[in-house]
Amino acid sequence: MGILNKMVVGTLPLVPKKVVRFFANSYIAGDTIKDAVNVSKKLNEKGIMGTIDVLGEDVFSKDDATRSKLECFEVQDAIVKHGLNSNQSIKLTSLGLKIDKEFCLSNVKEIFAKAKEHNIFVRIDMEDSSVTDDTIWVFEEARKTYSNCGIVLQAYLRRTYDDAARLIESGTNFRLCKGIYVEPEEIAFKGKQEVRDNFLKVLRLMLEKDSYVGIATHDDYLVEGAYKLIKELNKPVERYEFQMLLGVREGMRDKIVKDGHRMRIYIPFGTHWYQYSIRRFKENPQMAGYVVKSILTGGK
Repeated sequence: MGILNKMVVGTLPLVPKKVVRFFANSYIAGDTIKDAVNVSKKLNEKGIMGTIDVLGEDVFSKDDATRSKLECFEVQDAIVKHGLNSNQSIKLTSLGLKIDKEFCLSNVKEIFAKAKEHNIFVRIDMEDSSVTDDTIWVFEEARKTYSNCGIVLQAYLRRTYDDAARLIESGTNFRLCKGIYVEPEEIAFKGKQEVRDNFLKVLRLMLEKDSYVGIATHDDYLVEGAYKLIKELNKPVERYEFQMLLGVREGMRDKIVKDGHRMRIYIPFGTHWYQYSIRRFKENPQMAGYVVKSILTGGK
């Protein structure tokens, strides 16, 4: 399956965009905020929460970063206007992190401030290891003023357990995922089971310390492991949630909900869908396999 996944990924840059879009449509809401709102409403009707993200990252001008900030405001306005049960996700490189982290911090504080007015929770996504330290710094600085925020940690990074242990002390709200960026072995676990083991190790720490955690995975092994930890530690349903990507393993998604757990779906939208799709497929060939399987089996 791994070879097949890589073959699928390898062909994507060579085919017309409309074909790539066929794959992307499974896990991207569309080009506009209206598309994201429609998807959110449908999920909410099924008792599933959302988190909306405007596609785009790695901007290198302050004007572009400011435009990204304004798009974030538009997302918040849409959440309020339509009464969506949705959080907001943001990427700091789209808000000027690689230009000037103080400038980025200023943008983030404005986003958090507006979100707080409307009781919206904002999650800072984690990107590649070149910005891990700065991402955590911006989060911690902004959180001194605004509590309506959380951060993502990636289980495949060797540093993550220590990061989690430190951030837990300040009451951080986490999303824990495996991580998809290609990183050197010195800083990242490479073996599939190694990553799984660290994921469950970090998850146990978070749950034992009563941190709120979004358990972000499509891996049966990790879902089963999370179920066992939740039962062992007698965690109430309001202290955690499961999180998945839009259009990926919907059968698993529905089973988790049926089992009585809360579920949140990541809902990306925007005109940068092509770049996002190609990058995500390259960085995580397994995702291509999940999407293809979802298309062929109707999400089972």
